[in-house]
Amino acid sequence: MHILKLAFFAFPLTLAAACGQVDSTPKPLTEKQSAMLMKELNGKVAGAPVNCISDFNATNTIRVSDNILLYRVSGRLVYQNTLRSACSGLARDNDIIVSEQFGSQKCKGDIIRLVDRTSGMSGGVCSLGAFVPYRSEKTTD
Repeated sequence: MHILKLAFFAFPLTLAAACGQVDSTPKPLTEKQSAMLMKELNGKVAGAPVNCISDFNATNTIRVSDNILLYRVSGRLVYQNTLRSACSGLARDNDIIVSEQFGSQKCKGDIIRLVDRTSGMSGGVCSLGAFVPYRSEKTTD
């Protein structure tokens, strides 16, 4: 009887230890990811981060890595969003990004989910960070 009680209490602890903590530390960018980021941000200057951008401005999404998204508004303006933690599978570009937001803006803290295109099953769930605008400098010729 004593062994059953011990097993009853030890089993949940064993499960919790087996799960452990999820490592949300972003992996370094690969050479290809770095090149993509540089291509999109080349010649642009970072501005002050903003908490929200209009959905109208967020239609062209570029997946750089599992924790970096770019929202290209035009050739002159790109917003970089570094997610609050890595979103496993985001960089593969195989899944559909489904935004869970309120209103007509994407905002810091909004949730995005990855959904498999074929099965419809949910994958990674992530939270957006602040949006850093990168703008081309105006030239006075």
